[in-house]
Amino acid sequence: MSSYNQFCPVAQALEVVGERWTLLVIRELLCGSHRFSDLQRGVPLMSRSVLAERLRSLEDAGVIERRAGGYFLTRAGDELRPLVIACGEWGKRWAERKVKNADVDIGLLMWDIQRRIDVGALPSGEVVVELEFRGAPRGKGRFWLHFKGDGAELCLTRPARGIDLTVRTSPRTMAEIWLGDVPFSTALERGDLTIDGPRALARAFPEWLKLSLFASVERRTAPLERPATAAAAPCRRSEAGAGAADRGRARRWPAARAGRSRR
Repeated sequence: MSSYNQFCPVAQALEVVGERWTLLVIRELLCGSHRFSDLQRGVPLMSRSVLAERLRSLEDAGVIERRAGGYFLTRAGDELRPLVIACGEWGKRWAERKVKNADVDIGLLMWDIQRRIDVGALPSGEVVVELEFRGAPRGKGRFWLHFKGDGAELCLTRPARGIDLTVRTSPRTMAEIWLGDVPFSTALERGDLTIDGPRALARAFPEWLKLSLFASVERRTAPLERPATAAAAPCRRSEAGAGAADRGRARRWPAARAGRSRR
């Protein structure tokens, strides 16, 4: 991207990570994707050529390195973790947007779900769960999660092993559950989601999914308000006529907050 031609570190950082798709690529690397094909599954609307270009730019900037097994974050890249997390928390809390079925990329949703399995809660044997999505685009109405005790494999075709559980819901409902907006129990009570199969497995299934990293972030419920004073500004410059102590006061910045698949 073109330079901002500013000495400000914020502007210089944005020259590296501020271009479209770049932070999402870094998100995927932080989530454990390293191969080009896995990275692309996490950003399905991003063309292969643009992904390759972003990876080259990040490599040139020292944010990632390419070695056996794919692409990996350097120390500089891993230091972007709090930024990505804070961006997601801000988006969940403030960028309010009602989820519609058309908004949900089911493949991406299932890819995320597969990466957030609570291995400690899984049964010792194998379990295959079929997920059917009402109103999904053609070819994206069914996915399978093959649980094997030490993880889960996302399958795009029906596994040879029999189906143990069948989950039926809509893309919107599954996304709302994943984001923490609707509890599993509420979706079941409303009939927005059904689980068919042995009762013990059906009752345990919700515990196998950790949900989104941002599921615990509460959404904004009140209208946005203007700050009461100017004290909340990230940089506070001394006013004209202030004393030497005020002129030397440090600028105040907001406190920092700290798979697999088979076709």
